[in-house]
Amino acid sequence: MQIKYIICALLYIFSPMPQSPQNQILRQETIRELLLSDSASTQKSLVEQLNKKGFAVTQSSVSRDLREIGAVKSNHGYSLISSEKVNSEVQNNALGLIKNIQEVGTNLLVIKTAIGSAQQVALYLDNSDWSEIVGNIGGDDTVFTAVPNKTAQRTLQNKISYLASSSR
Repeated sequence: MQIKYIICALLYIFSPMPQSPQNQILRQETIRELLLSDSASTQKSLVEQLNKKGFAVTQSSVSRDLREIGAVKSNHGYSLISSEKVNSEVQNNALGLIKNIQEVGTNLLVIKTAIGSAQQVALYLDNSDWSEIVGNIGGDDTVFTAVPNKTAQRTLQNKISYLASSSR
């Protein structure tokens, strides 16, 4: 019976402790610095860079951190789109990635983008503050955009189509 308690105590002592909120904040700040200095091509490369800086991280924790800090994946890798960069150049880049827009039902637009660009387009749409948009979900090459009604759906489709064609 005592051996069982000794083993449990040893497992408790030597098991990795959950990461503290301060460690997570520091790790996310380090990821921001890495992305601002140069975008990372893969999550694996970010894991390697963070390990070199003394952070014991996994790909899944880096993935979660990237999502939480608002990083987006593009054809060139991961990068941050800070509020200072959201300007006409970002608009032209994001909207220039749109290939097709389709109305689905009365409350949804399906926006097809270049491969790996849907998150960038969804982030641009989220930051646009257009009243027609309820919310966006960006996958790899598809953005689902929810709208409140059919009128907003048509207005938004026309707005996006016009801006996308003028950005090419």
